[in-house]
Amino acid sequence: MSKAGGQITNLISPNWQRDRVVPPTGFTAILTVFTSAVMAFLIVFSLALSIAASRLAGQWGEALALSTTLKISVSSELMDKQVAKALKILRTTPGIESATVLSVSEKRRLLEPWFGPEIPVELLPLPALINIQEDRSGYDAESLRLRLVANVPSAVLDNHKRWRRPLVISGQRLSVLGVFSMLLMTGTSGAMITLAARASMSANAQVISVLRLIGATDTYIASAFMRRFTLRALVGSTIGTASAASIIYLFFNEGQAQPSILTDFGFQSTEWLWLILIPPFFGTFSLLVTWRAAQNVLRGLT
Repeated sequence: MSKAGGQITNLISPNWQRDRVVPPTGFTAILTVFTSAVMAFLIVFSLALSIAASRLAGQWGEALALSTTLKISVSSELMDKQVAKALKILRTTPGIESATVLSVSEKRRLLEPWFGPEIPVELLPLPALINIQEDRSGYDAESLRLRLVANVPSAVLDNHKRWRRPLVISGQRLSVLGVFSMLLMTGTSGAMITLAARASMSANAQVISVLRLIGATDTYIASAFMRRFTLRALVGSTIGTASAASIIYLFFNEGQAQPSILTDFGFQSTEWLWLILIPPFFGTFSLLVTWRAAQNVLRGLT
């Protein structure tokens, strides 16, 4: 076994005498567990935000890439005639693959996330909406507008390409913000665990001095603190991760009865596996920052 492997095995193996060097209770224990739990809790939500934003950016990009909407706003008496004219023009335009009028139920689904399922769509003077799907070659938008102006003056052609890019960029930036938040929380937790480890070692300065007098090495002393704080970080991060995962599953999962603008927030299928990595990451990170803090404190106590 390598030297590094032996040190890791020595660290994780239980040693009752070594573990007594670090007090099992006290404000440092509470601080470490509480900080790890809170930061892991927030990291889960930041991760969910980042993944959901990235997923939405991809969906928006794909859904709007070859899509256009034609809106017709006229009185109900003229609506059918105007819609028929518009459909005839669209279906004879090169580059347009299909043109379909949105039904009342489809309009309801569009408005449901904002106004709820009970909105009386039938009673509202909503415009007629025609969903246009173009083929890969595309169509001449300016030529189509001129034909619509001449035959259907009330029609407004809304080319999604004008605002597709800002939506995709917004989703990507939101995803980056989630990653930045996770890094910020990780740094904060590292700072708090370092503070707790230094405080615990400083409080046990006399014990450390006695251990040195009877022959204990700095590695032995540091490993006691590293093991204790690593376990505390693991326990706290596990609690925080489990709590956040439960909240997301119960309130933001895919099976919500009522759609909302937060329907896509959360994790889907294999994305839940990312949560398994959070407690080991916290444990490893706590191990590293505690080792650094222990080395600094032990050098200062020499």
